[in-house]
Amino acid sequence: MQPNRLQHETSPYLKQHANNPVDWYPWGPEALALAKKLDRPIFLSVGYSACHWCHVMEHESFEDPEIGALLNANVVSIKVDREERPDIDQIYMAATQIMTRQGGWPMSCFLTPDLKPFYCGTYFPPKDLYGRPSFRRVVEAIMEAWTNRREQIVAQAGELAADVQTSMLLEPGAGELNDKTLRNAAQQIRRRFDPQYGGFGQAPKFPHPMEIRLLLRVSHRFGDDDALGMARTTLDKMARGGIYDQLGGGFHRYSTDAKWLVPHFEKMLYDNALLTPAYVEAFQATGDPFYRQIVEETLGYILREMTSPLGPFFSTQDADSEGVEGKFFVWSEAEIRTVLGDDGDFFCGVMDVSHEGNWEESNILNRSRPDEQEAKMLGMPLDAFQEKLRQCSAKLLAVRGKRIWPGRDEKILTSWNGLMIAAFAQAYQVLENPEYRDAAVRAADYVLQTLRTPEGRLQRTTFGAEPAKLNGYLEDYAYFIDALVSLYEATFEVRWLKEALALAEVMIEQFWDAEGHGFFYTGKDHETLIARGKDPHDNATPSGNGMAVTALLRLSHLTGRSDLRAKAEETLHLFRGLLSTQSSAVAQMVIALDFHLGPVTELVFIGNGDAEAGRAAVRKIRQGFQPHTVVAFQEKGDAEAVQTIPLFADRPAQKAVTLYRCQGQTCEPPIAM
Repeated sequence: MQPNRLQHETSPYLKQHANNPVDWYPWGPEALALAKKLDRPIFLSVGYSACHWCHVMEHESFEDPEIGALLNANVVSIKVDREERPDIDQIYMAATQIMTRQGGWPMSCFLTPDLKPFYCGTYFPPKDLYGRPSFRRVVEAIMEAWTNRREQIVAQAGELAADVQTSMLLEPGAGELNDKTLRNAAQQIRRRFDPQYGGFGQAPKFPHPMEIRLLLRVSHRFGDDDALGMARTTLDKMARGGIYDQLGGGFHRYSTDAKWLVPHFEKMLYDNALLTPAYVEAFQATGDPFYRQIVEETLGYILREMTSPLGPFFSTQDADSEGVEGKFFVWSEAEIRTVLGDDGDFFCGVMDVSHEGNWEESNILNRSRPDEQEAKMLGMPLDAFQEKLRQCSAKLLAVRGKRIWPGRDEKILTSWNGLMIAAFAQAYQVLENPEYRDAAVRAADYVLQTLRTPEGRLQRTTFGAEPAKLNGYLEDYAYFIDALVSLYEATFEVRWLKEALALAEVMIEQFWDAEGHGFFYTGKDHETLIARGKDPHDNATPSGNGMAVTALLRLSHLTGRSDLRAKAEETLHLFRGLLSTQSSAVAQMVIALDFHLGPVTELVFIGNGDAEAGRAAVRKIRQGFQPHTVVAFQEKGDAEAVQTIPLFADRPAQKAVTLYRCQGQTCEPPIAM
């Protein structure tokens, strides 16, 4: 059997389907024109490489020659990697949720040749199971309706397309932009909080890093110990649960149970990029060294397993190895005792390991108690306990490394790299590990050199040595601009702010809605689809608008660009309704509002960056949790910096380093050090 057209794609997910008997096409002019020419429906299948049920449906249905023949004779089949084409995924996921009141991947939609959806679902089994019709029966029913009830299908498709367009619009609502919104957001989160195990809502449980960071800000602003407690309980329970890789560091996608014990085992770059700042900020807010440990272990995992030799970060690691979900990560008691010998009792007791296992006759490593409690129960000094646990974990990690590894999706995504660059830059500021700074710099340089066109436009993705492709989306610009601001505050190299300003201007030119305000998800030069929306809600990652406002506000305070601040404020006003009624669904926008309300403190250092007094002052600022602060540092005589950062103007250095502190329109007397 000859490979289909997906063999020529760069996406690992698409390539996985290249040898299916289904005559797959990638999304593009060839497939769309063919559907119109043949007057056939389009079968649109959307997924991603680390998706367990995507692999299941491929094996059960798309590798079946009879299913392949049925599809090939009746539809034009298009396979899409949602990580490459989130614009397509958003539109048809909205259709799926409208039609079925649920969503997920694999997503399976049937479209008219003019791209309007008329039947959507997610996973379909090979035979009638789980209350779902078999995929074969679905296809046969679709073809019967297409042949005999075409007018009904076309009308239904038109109505569903209109509903999708409406769902992606955002009308300005009533509401004030004040700190009541922050209190209200905390109340909404509190109603869904699980006081026993942490987290929000019922199983399955997702990490919700934006809401955790919002709770830290509510605690900081109002002295709200309850908000801090919700954040800490969630962070603690996740980091001690099976959702966290107790040997290798880093977080799995989500927990299938309420206790954070049994994860869906794929690891996503974005989860680890978003959770790292949550733990950094918790460390700043509390001084608890446990949070520092989780940051170091998570970033160690990223450096070890998810960083390209060229500098950027890979996208995902699969849940499956050898066709079995979680096999790479779980252990039998016998395996652990064989590796650890006399230390087996110690490790098994700490990590909830038993002969029976805690999941499918295997053991998912997890911690029920903090180090201090374990050490006390074992009658050991804390440092001796921690060192012994590190040694045992290192031995098991080395043995695990000899297993058959899960697959890794090595495509590079601009947006997710932006999140990870920001995480490394923020961690460097607090933990002062130069590896973190260097990793952020290498990745940022790679994006600017490889994923930007000569005209200054960002592109979405690249893979290996392949040229970058696809127009960048709003999130690509917003996440990366915010990362560049963080990188400036980590290094004080003005070039990062210059790049951020240049990209902010492109973002506004391409995505800004001059009539309704806010930012569209796709640029004005983007391919025309059946809807163009603004992606208002956070999902697993922050909304593009929420991060755009965050980045523009930070950038405007550092550069004095009132036009950037105006765009941010207009977007906040557009979101007033959601901020008032659904604030927990737009947590990143609430974080942006918290920064906007401030009051923002501008800390400006002038002098010798190598001077111990200056380094100590910057270090002191970074150790505390100060979410309403921007920091700039000008080396003596750096006239170029003043052009980009007006905060430096007319502020002479006294002694080695001088600190100028301003809040609002008021500045304190300079402090010479």
